[in-house]
Amino acid sequence: MGTENLRRLSEAGVAIWLDDLSRERLQKGTLAAMVRDSYVVGVTTNPSIFQNAVSKSDLYDPQVHDLAVRGVHVDEAVRSITTADVREACDVLRSVYDASDGVDGRVSIEVDPRFAHDTDKTVAEARFLWWAVDRPNLYIKIPATVAGLPAIAQCLAEGISVNVTLIFSLERYRAVMDAFLDGMERAQKAGLPLERVGSVASFFVSRVDTEIDKRLDKLGTDEAKALRGKAAVANARLAFEAYEQIFAGPRWTALADDGAKPQRPLWASTGVKDPAYADTLYVDELVTAGVVNTMPEATLDAVADHSAATGDTVRAHYAEAKQVLADLAAIGIDYDDVVNLLEREGVEKFISAWNDLLGSVGAELTRLGGEE
Repeated sequence: MGTENLRRLSEAGVAIWLDDLSRERLQKGTLAAMVRDSYVVGVTTNPSIFQNAVSKSDLYDPQVHDLAVRGVHVDEAVRSITTADVREACDVLRSVYDASDGVDGRVSIEVDPRFAHDTDKTVAEARFLWWAVDRPNLYIKIPATVAGLPAIAQCLAEGISVNVTLIFSLERYRAVMDAFLDGMERAQKAGLPLERVGSVASFFVSRVDTEIDKRLDKLGTDEAKALRGKAAVANARLAFEAYEQIFAGPRWTALADDGAKPQRPLWASTGVKDPAYADTLYVDELVTAGVVNTMPEATLDAVADHSAATGDTVRAHYAEAKQVLADLAAIGIDYDDVVNLLEREGVEKFISAWNDLLGSVGAELTRLGGEE
């Protein structure tokens, strides 16, 4: 498959990350090949990705056997398995990290999602994962819940790089950026080298359309039908406008002058759920310099094959995006209700996937000689 479209996207300033990881990708060299040939400069993971990887491969068997005969508890077994994969992926991406001066070449690992509403446990888990992986190009994923915000600031203050995940609303995104600035200011005050403390803010895209389209279909009017498939892109574009505003301010300037790098917006959940839409929709319509787009492999392949993206498709569309949200409100779509629901469901889905992962690993521990 050709890579001209990926090259063009990269040259437009979009960092292309892969939203997937498995031991098979690592051992067979397919991740390294994507870094070499397909402009992939980062990797994101989540509990669903690891559950899928572990349940479909026997490459984990030797490690699981060792964990089983040592009598390791399933929670710690999961941490051992996932940190091993992420550590190796960090090594695959290390050259990108070095060449980009620490901007890209990052690999993300998620804190236990069961801690999403507990600040202290989230911070403790983040510290452990940072220590266990022990690579400078790691990102610790922390959800943008109310309890997650002080955890984000605390981790950054300690020099732990953070990928803030599960952001759906513009209001919460502003709070995330404030937490970033707070944490970096505290790191600065503590004398930490700011140039190596990194962060991205993962703003979720497709799930917004999925929920709002469902509500539009229920309304069934012509006005509602005309707004299908427009909310997610509009929401993300306005997130970028908020980013531009915050990172033009004096708090950021004082940090940048001391070597800090901005907390880039990262477009997450970019796989298209509705077959009525172009499968590259959430890539083509969100092209602008200084963002990350993390894609499942199917979306990456679709972009490589037939993306129509040319130039910036964000900055000139702020007024249009505001009109979309205004039109949605005018026909009774409650934005706050949508984004609050999506956050709750996002946490619940990650917890469910985490429990599935625990179940899969527990079964393997039993099968390979230990006790769950």
